[in-house]
Amino acid sequence: MAKLVYGLNLSLDGYVDHDHEAFAPDPVLFRHFIEQVRGLSGSVYGRRMYEIMRYWDEDQPEWTPEEHDFAAVWRNQPKWVVSRSLKSVGPNATLVQDDIEAVIRWLKDDLAGEIDVGGPDLAQSLTELGLIDEYRLYFCPVVLGHGKPFFAGPRPPLRLVANDLIGEDTIRLTYVPA
Repeated sequence: MAKLVYGLNLSLDGYVDHDHEAFAPDPVLFRHFIEQVRGLSGSVYGRRMYEIMRYWDEDQPEWTPEEHDFAAVWRNQPKWVVSRSLKSVGPNATLVQDDIEAVIRWLKDDLAGEIDVGGPDLAQSLTELGLIDEYRLYFCPVVLGHGKPFFAGPRPPLRLVANDLIGEDTIRLTYVPA
């Protein structure tokens, strides 16, 4: 049985910056994310986060070797995109338009390992259904003051199970539902 994990970079005041302009990961954190994605069984995305991540579908000449590595890992990973407005999705992705709960339960039952959840709105919907098994908050030392909050709705009751320093200045807090 797979574990559904929601994790994102966020500011000290709780906001995510989808385009990562405010806090791009340092090399150590970026390598951490490459290895994390490499180990996933797949990812479930909401429409907005999927559209942002499509950036990795085509190589860019200015990319570093690490960015090429991340892109290759991301492209090879199975993806399920939850959207009622999209009509199609890119390579190695499946569009999920109906009965999201049944699809996610099937993925959790059918796969092993970890499935990443991408996007605060989708995570909120899956939280309300009781489907997220773990929350990973990657706090970066910036204050945004506005934007999309990590928790798109009321914060669920959580229990801290781990904390780690990643790189020089990112703290990861790992929680499970209480």
